[in-house]
Amino acid sequence: MPAREALRRLLPYYHPYRWQVALGLGAVVLAAALASVVPTLLRRGIDNMRSGNDTTALWRVAALMLLTAVVSGALRFVMRQLLNGVSRRIETDLRHELFAHLTSLDATWHMRYRTGDVMARLTNDLSAVRMATGPAIMYLVNTVAGGLFAMIMMLRISPILTGAALLPMAGLPVLMLRLGKRVHARFEAVQSQFSELSTRAHENVAGVRIVRAYQQEHAESARLSALGERYLNANVSLARLNGLMSPGFALLAGIGGAVTVAVGGRLLIQGQITVGGYLAFGIYLAMLTWPLIALGWTTNLFQRGAASMSRVLEILDAAPGVVTTPPDDRAPVTLPPHTGGRTLEFRNVWFHYPVANGATAAEQPRWVLRDVSFTVPAGATLAVVGATGAGKSALMDLIPRLFDPQRGEIVLDGIPIRTLPVHALRDEIGSVPQESLLFSETIGANIAYGLADHVTPSDVMPRDAVHADAIAQAVEIAQLSDTIQRLPSGLDTRLGERGVNLSGGQKQRTALARALARHPRIVLLDDALSAVDTQTEAAILAGLRGALAGRTAVIASHRISAVREADYIVVLDQGAVVEQGRHDDLVARRGRYAQLLNRQQLLEAIESA
Repeated sequence: MPAREALRRLLPYYHPYRWQVALGLGAVVLAAALASVVPTLLRRGIDNMRSGNDTTALWRVAALMLLTAVVSGALRFVMRQLLNGVSRRIETDLRHELFAHLTSLDATWHMRYRTGDVMARLTNDLSAVRMATGPAIMYLVNTVAGGLFAMIMMLRISPILTGAALLPMAGLPVLMLRLGKRVHARFEAVQSQFSELSTRAHENVAGVRIVRAYQQEHAESARLSALGERYLNANVSLARLNGLMSPGFALLAGIGGAVTVAVGGRLLIQGQITVGGYLAFGIYLAMLTWPLIALGWTTNLFQRGAASMSRVLEILDAAPGVVTTPPDDRAPVTLPPHTGGRTLEFRNVWFHYPVANGATAAEQPRWVLRDVSFTVPAGATLAVVGATGAGKSALMDLIPRLFDPQRGEIVLDGIPIRTLPVHALRDEIGSVPQESLLFSETIGANIAYGLADHVTPSDVMPRDAVHADAIAQAVEIAQLSDTIQRLPSGLDTRLGERGVNLSGGQKQRTALARALARHPRIVLLDDALSAVDTQTEAAILAGLRGALAGRTAVIASHRISAVREADYIVVLDQGAVVEQGRHDDLVARRGRYAQLLNRQQLLEAIESA
């Protein structure tokens, strides 16, 4: 995205703070105007001394200079407080909007972007944008205002000397244009390398146990060092370019100073300007020189901010793939009030996972689900079984609309789920995925996660009396009571990252309790008991039968023991439904279900032997 377009997209973020910005910029201009008065006062004082006037005029000039310096300093303090404060607020607004938009994007988008890359945009890129929205604008206005006031005063002293001093600076726009584009491109390269480095570091920290188990510490250190070296080289390349800007601007200003000495000295000898005027002109030129040098830094900030804003806009401009599509352009439909489960129906559903743009013929998608159709009556329990890769998890992901099928439709109580607001659909569902992700919070807060309407300032999920009762029931059903009693602080025991201080089975049971605590109308269990032992599984299933009474449940599992009591069983093979029915009927058919059962019984016999 062009730098100008990226920066233009920042303008709406100033609207809530327009009065602070106006006051801040007004303070910048007033401070620059007062600063331009000081050399004129100095010129008057020097000329008064040379003319032999009394000291009263000198004291008056000194007092005015002191007053001007105090007021100018106060205005500069105000401008920094206002404009830098606005830039911090815009950064916060952008971060909130960015995070909110990230949560609205579907799983397809998140599959394409790595965590480290997203984190880099939420941190480094937003910091660069902040510098462009506050300090860069402040110094740009200060540079322009100070330069204009200085030029006006210089012209009042001597138009000839002003033209001669400013002539070398005619090359400034060309230098800014050429170097600015290069800064933009190189800073984008720096941020891209930072994303690569962040991603690799995140993967190594998150997977440190695997790294150690396979003794890959040295190899991963070498990879990270190589990425660090590339990041260093990109920064050095940018630093070299930055190193050209300020010295280039200073060189042009220095040539102007040399011209001032030569031409101004001649005008002074000829009596065309006074000593005070000559000295004041030199100060004005210095006042003009510093903004010109700062202009290089300001240009750098704008180019960095534009490059980072382009990266941020890649996320903000991404459209969610899962959206509500009301029928006939009407308002989104709503589910009728219901105290029990919902009727769930799959109608000729075909689905494959998304592929990257520009994929080759060999990378074209493979259908994960093929023409899947079944109905789960309200309050019934459906089991989905099949070998690994049969499509069980994909089927479970379609119900809460983590993905949408390419063909066919899924219907809830007779209403296509595409026409329902996504949040309303997911309010109906309690889901336990295969990978039980827990937050770095207390175990009680993790279980209450779906119950809380808001987060307290301490980021701990509230647990009132109603919540406590729901949590206690869910903990009992998930067979988690003994585990919690053994923890140092019970429900208030803080978990490590991703629940690292719990075993795989304990994490699965905690995730199960989290889903059950919400009392959802639809419960999805995607191989949710794979990490628990057979005895614990039997106890959980016994508790689940009571907890799921009146609720619609879909249970995907590779264990027949987990699904044999289901009201209805669907058998998947390579994405297609090959058998449907109850446990006894499917066993009697001696088909795919019976083969899976025989294989599991054989494995259990081998393990027990």
